[in-house]
Amino acid sequence: MEQAENLRNLPDLDATAKLAAELAAVVRPGDVVALSGELGSGKTTFARALIAALADRFHVPREEVPSPTFTLVQTYDFPGISVWHFDLYRLKNPEEALELGIEDAFAVALSLIEWPERLGSLLPPVRLDLRFEYAGPDARLVRLVGTGNWAARLEGMARHG
Repeated sequence: MEQAENLRNLPDLDATAKLAAELAAVVRPGDVVALSGELGSGKTTFARALIAALADRFHVPREEVPSPTFTLVQTYDFPGISVWHFDLYRLKNPEEALELGIEDAFAVALSLIEWPERLGSLLPPVRLDLRFEYAGPDARLVRLVGTGNWAARLEGMARHG
């Protein structure tokens, strides 16, 4: 399967918002974006920035974006695309994600998944992985790995980003 990878330095929240806006310009229904990294590494911050960038893209008011740590999933509807934001930290086994409707999200929505490793074999092979690492008090490094149709989109983002 085709794969592309790049590394981005995110020295501050503005850089995180810029990357989120780049991604918001290319996501579409059925996409899976897997956000991994240690606690506090920036997964939820990035998800919030991406949802805000989608609101800007579609010229709709920005909503409050709570962390789905306790609800496990939050949904957002934009013209032409729905976003399902999953936080799977509290899952005990992958099958619990099926009860959240994750398979429906994979089929029709943009799925933002924090703690994707909790899905095991349920995690689709065609996806964009963002792996966040600490690089300083406010700075992060993020490794983007795109498989399948994400490989070409990721390469396009790297050229224009």
